[in-house]
Amino acid sequence: MFVIVGLGNPGKEYENTRHNAGFNCVDVLASRYNISIRENEYKALVGKGYIEGRKVVLVKPQTYMNNSGEAVRAVTDYYKADPESEMIIVYDDISLNVGMLRIRDKGSAGGHNGIKSIINHLGTQVFLRIKIGVGDKIPQMDLADHVLGHFSKEDSELMKESFEKAADAVVLLMLGDVEKAMNIYNRKVAATKEEKEIQ
Repeated sequence: MFVIVGLGNPGKEYENTRHNAGFNCVDVLASRYNISIRENEYKALVGKGYIEGRKVVLVKPQTYMNNSGEAVRAVTDYYKADPESEMIIVYDDISLNVGMLRIRDKGSAGGHNGIKSIINHLGTQVFLRIKIGVGDKIPQMDLADHVLGHFSKEDSELMKESFEKAADAVVLLMLGDVEKAMNIYNRKVAATKEEKEIQ
């Protein structure tokens, strides 16, 4: 069994914000593989089904981002899943350009409070993760306002593509093709406006 967790905040007001990129990717997987994410258990919305013949649990923590670890620990404990080999976390990353993906199999929280909470509750930094680039804030902007803000129309189109690609990456990771997934997705897929001007 694989536990696939998309990070985000519950509630209508947070839908399609930068911080909910993980939720959006899990929604793509749910739609593709006809998995209903409705059960509210273990402090999360949960859906059970199959992806490419592998049993999966799709998870959207309902604890709010900063306490994501509570739900992740509850789910992995209940399903007796090994976080280091049977879990994938998908989440937003402001250090990556909009639309970029970055796959890692271990590492620190890098300033992301959701990942910090997960590491604290699981007691390990070793777990597969897919970071979805949402772009950095402008210097004078508050970080919370940025991650809880919505994308521009142009960026929304890029994000839709990145959610699909992140879902593709999840499948590759589940099938054990970690190196292949890293080779495919750990590269630039979108240039900044400055880079476009230079080109």
